[in-house]
Amino acid sequence: MYRIWYSDEQFGKYIYENTILFDFDESEIKWSKIYESDASNPSNFHGIPDHIKNILYLDAPDLIIEKDSEPIVSIEVTTEAGTGHNAFQRFGRIAAAIENQVPALYIYPKAVYVQRKGDNGRWDMINPNIFKALEKTIRIYDIPALLFYFPTKHPEEPLHGKGIIYDNEYIGCPDRNSDEMKKLFETLNLILTYGKKQVNEDIKIINKKIIKERLDWMQEQYSERGGYERVWSPDTSTMIVPTESIINYMQKFTSDGYNFGELLSSRKETLIYHANAYFRGDPYPGALAALDYLHTRTGKTYEDRDLNLIMAWGNVSYDKKSGEINIKSKSKNDKKAIDAMIDMINKVADKFILDKNYEDINDSEIPRFYMQIRHGTAYSLRKEIRMFSYFADAIIFEDGALWREG
Repeated sequence: MYRIWYSDEQFGKYIYENTILFDFDESEIKWSKIYESDASNPSNFHGIPDHIKNILYLDAPDLIIEKDSEPIVSIEVTTEAGTGHNAFQRFGRIAAAIENQVPALYIYPKAVYVQRKGDNGRWDMINPNIFKALEKTIRIYDIPALLFYFPTKHPEEPLHGKGIIYDNEYIGCPDRNSDEMKKLFETLNLILTYGKKQVNEDIKIINKKIIKERLDWMQEQYSERGGYERVWSPDTSTMIVPTESIINYMQKFTSDGYNFGELLSSRKETLIYHANAYFRGDPYPGALAALDYLHTRTGKTYEDRDLNLIMAWGNVSYDKKSGEINIKSKSKNDKKAIDAMIDMINKVADKFILDKNYEDINDSEIPRFYMQIRHGTAYSLRKEIRMFSYFADAIIFEDGALWREG
């Protein structure tokens, strides 16, 4: 029995009709809507089974397919230009699948034709660093994390639009007749056939010819797109400093003699990802997740790092001679910069029902009440808060800091 969990039903039907799923009797296929989080859909999210919730703890993908109540593949599709940080906007969705031993497929244009004010338009090319980030996740988990190009008219100049080639039948979906989509369907059919067998040592799907050829192709794309030629985003917004400097900086926000615990001090150096912007979501959460795999992760959890990973909001400078870190954060309405994050967290307080007495809980709220007892805020905070707090060992501002000690 297969179940297709979809965010967009059109895309779900598109995948269904172009894979071996279409060969099964309709009674063997079930369809279910993905609800992104308890914060966005408190009436329905708690009804999603835990084996699907496990993939949604960071962000919700466009499609999940399960076989016999086991998720076997996660699919993400976009037509956005993949320049700069944008290529990593959805990386958290990929990471969440891979960390749960579920293959992830990413459909992304090689280039998007963009017309800006004052010019005739140009092709914005995909950031090659996305291939490197995916390859690093595969190295750690031995689970496929593969990219396929959404078909475009590149390198021809389109007469209008973004140069994207869509399917004739399903609105917003990639042209099924393109070579890239044919390879995607072939890969999907392999995954659908294998199911959860890919985790067995003797028959790992990662070693199958179709997958190995795609991995080789991704390495070639990284090289052809200029991956070795210069530093790419989000690496351009990082610096590595001694951990002692970070601890000294955060001591400004603690009482004298405060002990930050063993976690941060166990790593001699710290990678700072700095966003010279007001506190916000996309594309920064996904970029932070990618940096974890690109530079700090050595094992299967965020505890397995050889560098601390810290998110800094503002213009960051580091004086090597004095070892001093300075941050100039942006703020609004004369509030502390850190309050932008705290306010976002506090806004979900009225979404909880844990402060109710039993007699005040509606019967339709009881399973949600029970979910919050078990999972707390895991699914109730906005995705950017969930992702920042999951990946960052600390989040620092000019006027405050948050950190973990275990």
